[in-house]
Amino acid sequence: MLIGVVGKPNVGKSTFFKALTLADVEIANYPFATIKPNRGIAHVRVERVDKEFGVVANPRVGFLKGKYRFVPVEVMDVAGLVPGAYQGKGMGNQFLDDLRQADVLIHVIDISGSTNIQGEPVPVGTHDPLEDVEFLDKELDMWYYQILKKGWDRFSKRVTLEHKDAVKMIAKQFSGLGATEDDFKDVIKNLRLSEVLTEWKDDDLMKLAATLRRKTKPIIIAANKIDMPNAEENLKRLKSRFEDYTIIGCSAEAELALKEADKEGLVEYVPGDSDFKILNEEKLNEKQKKALKFIRENILKKFGSTGVQKVIDSAVFEFLKYIAVFPGGVHKLTDSEGRVLPDCFLMPPNSTALDFAYKIHTDIGNNFVTAIDVRTKKPIGREYKLKHRDVIEIMTKK
Repeated sequence: MLIGVVGKPNVGKSTFFKALTLADVEIANYPFATIKPNRGIAHVRVERVDKEFGVVANPRVGFLKGKYRFVPVEVMDVAGLVPGAYQGKGMGNQFLDDLRQADVLIHVIDISGSTNIQGEPVPVGTHDPLEDVEFLDKELDMWYYQILKKGWDRFSKRVTLEHKDAVKMIAKQFSGLGATEDDFKDVIKNLRLSEVLTEWKDDDLMKLAATLRRKTKPIIIAANKIDMPNAEENLKRLKSRFEDYTIIGCSAEAELALKEADKEGLVEYVPGDSDFKILNEEKLNEKQKKALKFIRENILKKFGSTGVQKVIDSAVFEFLKYIAVFPGGVHKLTDSEGRVLPDCFLMPPNSTALDFAYKIHTDIGNNFVTAIDVRTKKPIGREYKLKHRDVIEIMTKK
């Protein structure tokens, strides 16, 4: 699983990425501060299961914080996209190609309207952020269209003349788009496109591109800079205009400030929570005290969180519908090194007990006998559909 962070330059995209990952990235107030894609590790939060068994987990990766276990996911921040990116403007082709591997996209926009369509700073409220949503949709749709269109005439004639399975051939030809044969089959059927590819018009290809893009690169919108003037009103307009989109107001700067203060031991902050606890007030200068007060009063109390954790959690659990599953034993929750519930795996939707066995290790999958639900202590079969926060023991041939 790979989550892509996209958007115009200068909307706080790199700040958002750093707030997610605490990676050392350049944050600058000018377009194209990011040239090569940055990759880092963010964490989704999962309600802890260890307390149900009266133990404290020792995660091999990730960490515990408050009531939650934070499980790592890979995130990629690509350079800012500008209008005409699909035509190569602003190194757009390179940046779009960086997104091929992403399973879901987080589109960071400046909800305050202080960044114009080219990614340049403008007075707050002078740019309409609704244009940014439309702009990125168009860029991505045109990117897919160009990939489909390139060599289409020759390809469609060959498939038609050789009487080959059109869907199978399209899926093979355009496998780089991340769509499966079933994806193509569903889209072509729903669009009622002819089985004879040579009959397709440009408009048909455009519809196919747009529908495929939405299926293979779903977008969640992170409406950043929510604490600035005009932001709340713009957020309401955005949600009203794009009812089918998931739009979450957030403040990447506030999240980053809280995480860094937590790291320095100045506050205790659980990412995604609605408040924090000051630990060493005497170590805070007046500027820091003022900033923390602003975050608490104008962001956390008002919106319930900074929104950043909510965005990444929504991307993984709501959009991609992944679930968190823990390996454990009915009689023993520790591994060979004494670590308690050391692992937590993020599994795709409809994963079975056998899928989980293979996720742990190929040999465990190959020697699978049965599995046990550690909570109920009841055996489950290989076809058992896993649920979020299941704790599962895998029994194998000896």
